[in-house]
Amino acid sequence: MSFIEIEQVSYRYPAQGGAAENEKEEEKGRLALDDVSLSVEAGEFVAILGTNGSGKSTLAKQMNALLLPDQGHVRVGGMDTQETEDLWKIREQVGMVFQNPDNQLIAASVEDDVAFGPENLGVEPAEIRRRVHEALEAVQMTHFRTAAPHLLSGGQKQRVAIAGALAMRTKGLILDEATAMLDPQGRTEVMDCVRRIHEEQGITILYITHFMEEAALADRVFVMHDGKLVLQGKPREIFARGQELKRLGLDVPFAAELGARLRQEGLAIPKGILTKEELAAECAKLYVDRAARKGGNAENGDCF
Repeated sequence: MSFIEIEQVSYRYPAQGGAAENEKEEEKGRLALDDVSLSVEAGEFVAILGTNGSGKSTLAKQMNALLLPDQGHVRVGGMDTQETEDLWKIREQVGMVFQNPDNQLIAASVEDDVAFGPENLGVEPAEIRRRVHEALEAVQMTHFRTAAPHLLSGGQKQRVAIAGALAMRTKGLILDEATAMLDPQGRTEVMDCVRRIHEEQGITILYITHFMEEAALADRVFVMHDGKLVLQGKPREIFARGQELKRLGLDVPFAAELGARLRQEGLAIPKGILTKEELAAECAKLYVDRAARKGGNAENGDCF
C-alpha cells in the first residue's frame, strides 16, 4: 500500500461571501484541483512543480488534511482524510514546513520551539527532551538549542521548523516553497538537511519548489497545471521535455538548458543531463576525444 494515495480529488475554494446556486462558475470560487490522482510510496522523495495558481500547494494541504477534498479521497498510511476521527493521526504522520519560517516559530528558544509539538501531544518530559536532542542533531542545530529563533538566519529557521516536525515522529514531510525566501547559502543548508534526513531516516519527502535544480534531486517529479496533474516521472524524463515545460510556464535546470543548446550547435552532449557536474564531465570527454582525433594532448590544450 502506498503511503499517500490521491484518488480523483477535486477541490474548489469557497467564493468570497458565499455563492448562490445560479451564479456563474467563476463566481463560485476557483477550482484549485480537478480530478487529480497520484500515489507516493513510503520513503520516496517527490518534487511537485507548477506555476503560481497551478494547485501544487492546495494538493500539499490535502496530503496532511489541512484541506479536505470536495470529491475523491486522500489516504495517508491507509487512513482516509474524510474520516474525522483520523484527522489528528494523519497530521501527526505528515508534517509541513511553509515558505516563511517566521510564521512557524513561536517559542523563546530553539529547543522550546522544537518541543512544542510533542508537549501538545502529551508526551512525557523525558521523552520530549530525547526527541528534541535527536531532532536538533538531525538538522545540525544542536549548538543553537538555547538561541532565540528570531536571531537565526533564514536557513537556520527552516532547519528548526524541520526539527519540530521530526520531534513529532512524522513519517512524511511536506516542504511548501521552503527555500523561496532564502539566499543561496540558506537554500543549500535546507536542501542538504532535507536530503540527509531522507537518506538517514527514510522519511517520505514531498518538496514543492520553483528551483529546478532542487527538483532534479528527487526520485520522481509531479507537474501541476491549472489544477490538473499533467506530467509525472523521473527527473531525467521530465526535464528532457524542456519545450513542453516551457509551454507550461516552467523552466529546466541550467545544466539541462545548456546541454540542449550545445546539442543544437552540433556537440554530442547526451540528453538527460541534470547537474553541472554531469555536464562538465561530458564536455571533458569531448575535449579529450577531440584532442585524440587531432593527435594532440588535451592536458596541454592541443585539442583546438
